[in-house]
Amino acid sequence: MTSTNLSCPDFSDFKCNSGIVLPLINESIWSIEFRAILYLVGLLWSFVAIALVADAFMCAIEVITSQTSEVKVARPDKEEGFEIVQVRVWNDTVANLTLMALGSSAPEILLSIIEILGNNFNAGELGPGTIVGSASFNLLIIVAVCVAGIPNGDFRRIKRIKVFAVTAGFSIFAYVWLYIVLVAHTENEIELWEAAVTFGFFPVLVIIAFVADKEYCCGAKVKDQRLEIELGDVAEDTALMKRPKTEQEKMKDIVQTFMKSLDKPEKLSEEDASNIAALKMQEEQQHSRAWYRVRASRDLFAGQRINPHLSDNLQKVLDGESSSQLHDTTGFENGAVGLSPQHRLELNGILGTPIKLTSEIEFDAVSCSVMENCGTVKISVVRRGDLSMPASVGFETIDGTATASDDYVAVKDVLIFEPKETKKYIEIEIIDDNVWEPDETFFVKLSKVDSHNGVDDDYVTLGHKIINQVTIINDDEPGTIEFTKPSYLVKESVGNAYFPLQRTNGADGVVEVVWRTTDLNAKEGVHYAGKEGKVTFEHGEDVKNIELQIINDHETKKDENFQITLISASGGASLGHTQKTVVTVVGDDEFDGLVRRVVAKTHLKLQKMKLGSQSWADQFTQAMCVNGGDIENATPGDYIMHFLSFGFKVIVAFVPPPSIWNGWACFAGALFLLIGLTAVVGDLATIFGCLIGLEPTVTAITLVALGTSLPDLFASKTAATQERYADNCIGNVTGSNSVNVFLGLGISWLMGTIYHKTVYGTNFPVDSGSLAFSVALYSICAVLCVVTLMARRYIPALGKCELGGPVGPKWATAGFFTLLWILYVVLSALQTYNIIAGF
Repeated sequence: MTSTNLSCPDFSDFKCNSGIVLPLINESIWSIEFRAILYLVGLLWSFVAIALVADAFMCAIEVITSQTSEVKVARPDKEEGFEIVQVRVWNDTVANLTLMALGSSAPEILLSIIEILGNNFNAGELGPGTIVGSASFNLLIIVAVCVAGIPNGDFRRIKRIKVFAVTAGFSIFAYVWLYIVLVAHTENEIELWEAAVTFGFFPVLVIIAFVADKEYCCGAKVKDQRLEIELGDVAEDTALMKRPKTEQEKMKDIVQTFMKSLDKPEKLSEEDASNIAALKMQEEQQHSRAWYRVRASRDLFAGQRINPHLSDNLQKVLDGESSSQLHDTTGFENGAVGLSPQHRLELNGILGTPIKLTSEIEFDAVSCSVMENCGTVKISVVRRGDLSMPASVGFETIDGTATASDDYVAVKDVLIFEPKETKKYIEIEIIDDNVWEPDETFFVKLSKVDSHNGVDDDYVTLGHKIINQVTIINDDEPGTIEFTKPSYLVKESVGNAYFPLQRTNGADGVVEVVWRTTDLNAKEGVHYAGKEGKVTFEHGEDVKNIELQIINDHETKKDENFQITLISASGGASLGHTQKTVVTVVGDDEFDGLVRRVVAKTHLKLQKMKLGSQSWADQFTQAMCVNGGDIENATPGDYIMHFLSFGFKVIVAFVPPPSIWNGWACFAGALFLLIGLTAVVGDLATIFGCLIGLEPTVTAITLVALGTSLPDLFASKTAATQERYADNCIGNVTGSNSVNVFLGLGISWLMGTIYHKTVYGTNFPVDSGSLAFSVALYSICAVLCVVTLMARRYIPALGKCELGGPVGPKWATAGFFTLLWILYVVLSALQTYNIIAGF
């Protein structure tokens, strides 16, 4: 059966030069070492090709299993009395155990079938060995990675535990059944009924899993007269049926929720916002096994991404780390004080562009009044923003009805603010000519001046209040104070709203006015900020503002009201007629428009990334370009992988796109390519093992099993971290392992038994030696793995979860599963070389 020593093989053996496809030319003159290296590189490279073809195969399966049909749902509020709802045709469990399992396990299944055909309907060792080796890698290594890959403090549990119980039970039973038919019942041969029963277990598995998914057994009450829809169960006979949200409505909700979570959503570009929204939309959706498999393959080989790429800065925004910092930046630009250089560097990194330090200067009020005999008027100028450097502003007087030299002394000068200084005064001399005159006015204007001392010319900016009107009056009364209007309308996006108070009939002395807000249908602290406060009129000032913060909750349709009331005035001033004003906060049409534009961009991105949406031209364009054309986000590693896989990408682009014939054309084309590639892989693995003296069984459980299972490893890891439950990573592993046996060996054995029974009248001979030992060893490991997972689910100390949980048990479990796989490979190899005895 096998050699009893590890001496070098006879390299002149014809086996090292025979295969179904290879070698294409006479290689007998080549050195053994060169051929071994050549076949190893070819074997590894062929795994890339299989992964890319499987990508197209899984895209076709995703399109096929995503098909929907129209169902009429009762809606009394509709004129027609019903609403048409799209319902998925395929049940998730059935899809996972049939087409999805076939897609992920196609190389192993096809390898077993092709090996039978290539050996003239005689059994081989590579196909069955690959099936068992792949099963051990899937169950032990992939599950170990999923257990350890969950972030600390997080966990995942299996939701459909009954379905998992069925698939896990069958994944163990399948290999126990193999041992029974190979050793216990008819040793070293397979009877026709055994092959038929092996294949027949496949529909049995699907039916039982479907029953468990629907809970048609175990005492569960059958849901009569109910219509199961993808989004839940809706009773047909109820008049209060909740309509599922459309994809567009879900998208708008997600975009609005995300945009509201930002302090300043307008600071984010529409392109960046749509990228984040598309990613969040994908996170909200439940993805199939095919989606994760395709994503892993394309991430690995620099293909067209099916998930949005976010820069590090956008990822911070998504994680909520920079929302407050974005707010700080806006505040800094509009008047926040004194950010440190380190903070400025952090802000530069977040926004992606340098932050320009600015200092804003303007008048404290837009007008003031003075008596003609006051001598000098003092006009206050305020500074906001960065205060770390000196700032200068020019000012000059301009005649109105009052003229320079007759009524006041003209000035033109520069006002200099020292660091940290926030207020300065401009003093202008008023001329008292002892002649009666009506009230007269002149103006003082601020202007920018050239900066000095190394300060950037753009450092100083002028605010809105750059002109102050000065009125010269002959009145010594403190005046009357009131609102300028009885009501105001403000947008919720205004930030800070200003409500002016006017001082008439005098402006003598300092006057303090107390004000208070009263809620109507708006709530203080929710829709606006500010309960009460004081406004101070300096001597001569006749207009001041009450400043209130309007809180932006980004509601597009709103009408919220509150009232501001003047309570009292000091300094002998009186309150005028308009002592109250009503403020109405209206919705922000700009935000609503922003949401609509982001939703439209998000929809386009999701359509572009949707599996099966590409045309034939799209396939070739994406095959030719790294990352499918997303060159901006390509890394050096992406370029290397694109170079290595370029030829295969172009070949796969000839497969009909999934959009043709509902995916079936792509399914057939990809299956045809997989059959050819699997034949080549079988030859490469067999000849390479022969060249280096490696038995086919050992080659199968190591190189071939790892090469065909690596995309599943990355897919399961992604599913484990992204999904809320563990079904899509663990449950699919156990189901796939069962399908491998029932289809991979069931079909090949059925072909072999029918041929031998028809041609020779005998049973199908199968050497059970190393295969039986490998199957028995795997069955023991599988039992230990499933028992460990169940213990983790129900024992509190282990986290009461299959994946993640407490750090210690998590890593201990992953280490235990990895050790089991190493023992499986080592013991199987030792038994193959007869170093240890089999069972």
